[in-house]
Amino acid sequence: MDQSLGKEYKLCSQKIIQQIFEAKRSVKQFPFVLNYCFSELPSEKSFQIVIAAPKRIFRKAHDRNRIKRLCRETIRKNKYILEDYLSENKKQLALFFVYTNKEEMDYEVLLKKTETLFKKLITEFSKLDA
Repeated sequence: MDQSLGKEYKLCSQKIIQQIFEAKRSVKQFPFVLNYCFSELPSEKSFQIVIAAPKRIFRKAHDRNRIKRLCRETIRKNKYILEDYLSENKKQLALFFVYTNKEEMDYEVLLKKTETLFKKLITEFSKLDA
């Protein structure tokens, strides 16, 4: 199984990012908030994502970059959960991933939290489909 999270997973389209916030759908799992919407993506991948760490909380750029790097790694490790579900149902998803904690958390904790967030997102989809 491919565990890379390359350039094709990066969401750059301003229109799609706007659609995510207009849809007003989100899932929360401390320390993350995941905004999402189903959308036709420019790549053939099942999802594209934006990762954000607020400047208001992390004033220094190197702190924001480290948080985003850790989040990117946890998403890379757990992306199979989301990809399997989306490829089964032939859907594409645009995601906006926000880190909301005031301090940096340990990598192992973030890994577990990301896994539970993705599972929570899939249960949310099953509620929408029903």
